[in-house]
Amino acid sequence: MALETSVLLSGLAGLGSFLSPCILPIIPGFLSYLSSSSIREATNDYIQNVQGNHQENKNQNSNQIVFISKKARLNIFINTVYFVLGFSLVFSVLGVILNSIFATSIGNNFQQYLSYIGGIVIIAFGTNLILSLKISRLNMERKFTKIPKFKTSYITSFVFGIAFAAGWTPCVGPILGSTFTLAATNPGTAYNLLLAYSLGLGIPFLITGAFFSQATGVIKKLTKHLKYFNLIMGSILIVIGLLIFFNQLTLFVNIPFIGPLIGN
Repeated sequence: MALETSVLLSGLAGLGSFLSPCILPIIPGFLSYLSSSSIREATNDYIQNVQGNHQENKNQNSNQIVFISKKARLNIFINTVYFVLGFSLVFSVLGVILNSIFATSIGNNFQQYLSYIGGIVIIAFGTNLILSLKISRLNMERKFTKIPKFKTSYITSFVFGIAFAAGWTPCVGPILGSTFTLAATNPGTAYNLLLAYSLGLGIPFLITGAFFSQATGVIKKLTKHLKYFNLIMGSILIVIGLLIFFNQLTLFVNIPFIGPLIGN
């Protein structure tokens, strides 16, 4: 049961990273960069679609879903797939490395101590998220801005995915760091946990790429509520850290709707 709970938490952490204030608002522009030719095509299609309409109708249509051709949508989705594969590869490799380090007799002998240390670290990450609302210095971030633009956009998307996994932003860092810490406190399961994190982060990206125009409108609406993200996610991390510290992580399944997800 502890393993299933940890995997579920890692998947939710990936989803939390997708919904974070430093990721969600920039996703439309980010995917636009990866599929620049498709976005230009979509813009041209939209301009042609509104030509000849009355100015009032044109202004009204500007708030509606932008028409994107089937070819453009497919190109956006394939670029998104390569992007997801890029960061998933990095997380999978890190999972294998953590697995080789902690799935040993040393890791097993010090399991309880790892739980203590891991709980404290995750509590610290949660506290960092909450304090970052008031302390701007905690919002330092490292970005990869010089990503080579290859002739084939799919390669660019893959490289960008690798860079995305390596870059830590102020709100994703604590969440991803907590996932790494959770993996370290569960010797032998690091690969599964980081794979779950990759799925939790990657699936929403794939859905956004598949339904780009519709997803853009939804993201704009969600962005208005992101001011509460750090407080809510920070509090959740602190609770999870306490549960790990006291070796009571299985209590997580008592939360409504959580137990049925893992067959409890």
